[in-house]
Amino acid sequence: MEKEKIGCVSLVCWVLLLVFGAGSVHSQTAQEIAKMAFRSTVLLVTEDANGQSLSLGSGFFVRDGEIASNLHVLEGAARGYAKLIGEKTKCDMEGVTGVDSERDLVVLKISTGRSEALPLGNSDVVQVGESVYAVGNPQGLEGTFSEGIVSSIREVGTNKLLQITAPISPGSSGGPVLNRKGEVIGVSVATFRGGQNLNFAIPSSYLKALLSKTGSAQPLAASLASKTQRSILADLGGRSTEGVLGTQLLWGPVGHYSFSLRNQLRQNVKNVVCLVIFYDKTNVPIEFDLVQYRGTIPPGLSKRVSSEVDSSVTTLTGGRFEEPSRTKIEFRVLDFAIAN
Repeated sequence: MEKEKIGCVSLVCWVLLLVFGAGSVHSQTAQEIAKMAFRSTVLLVTEDANGQSLSLGSGFFVRDGEIASNLHVLEGAARGYAKLIGEKTKCDMEGVTGVDSERDLVVLKISTGRSEALPLGNSDVVQVGESVYAVGNPQGLEGTFSEGIVSSIREVGTNKLLQITAPISPGSSGGPVLNRKGEVIGVSVATFRGGQNLNFAIPSSYLKALLSKTGSAQPLAASLASKTQRSILADLGGRSTEGVLGTQLLWGPVGHYSFSLRNQLRQNVKNVVCLVIFYDKTNVPIEFDLVQYRGTIPPGLSKRVSSEVDSSVTTLTGGRFEEPSRTKIEFRVLDFAIAN
């Protein structure tokens, strides 16, 4: 009888291991995920109609000869090329097969004879606390691999964004965000440098939907010019005309800057959250900074606040010490409270 009990217990343990351990069988180490992702992640370089360089970004293969990225990486581009991480071969962009301007996604066809598509995971089942890995080319540094977690799932208008702690920098936009199984669950889109690890990715569910509607390749400039103006990036703001405004940006030394928050209401306001978006000379967003001012601003008055971004943003926008930027700077007041 005792032997039968032991045998039953062993059988139960084996069944439990089979059932509950199945989910971990497919998990990979960070090294395995990095090795796989590098084979399919590319550096994107774009040029305008005059052959002048526009921007650097990231992308990844989703099908044979097709790459997914952020739409804002391609804005204003007439031509460009993709280069696999660690390789010298440059593959020309042949055209656009799909655009989702609202979710800032684009699918490109490139000239290549070899490509390995990354598997797309189910972003609808992603949970807060889940480990993720971001792959891209920040500041043009090819093959940067970073680890983090999903810190929140945000509602932005009618869409969703994955908030992650894995670092993202200019040049990372359009790169894949993967889970522990090596599946893409997001596309890197923005980072808010004013906070701690405030980075965002477009859920892969939107990319899957776009891939189901792609067609034949259309010329790059024509496809991008026909996009609508609505974008998920625009939905990050919404209160910039409701009484509190950001104005008068001035540069300080080594990436430091300051600007004014003006209260146009008849009540005191406090806890103002402002998104500052920096654009380059071609009107393409290159950096995002989330600034929080927790003090009180009386009616009709302004408060000067300061923050900092990477020093390269100062260079790209033509800003100088105690001078305004020479390119577009956009202020979006996301939130504030009325102070009693």
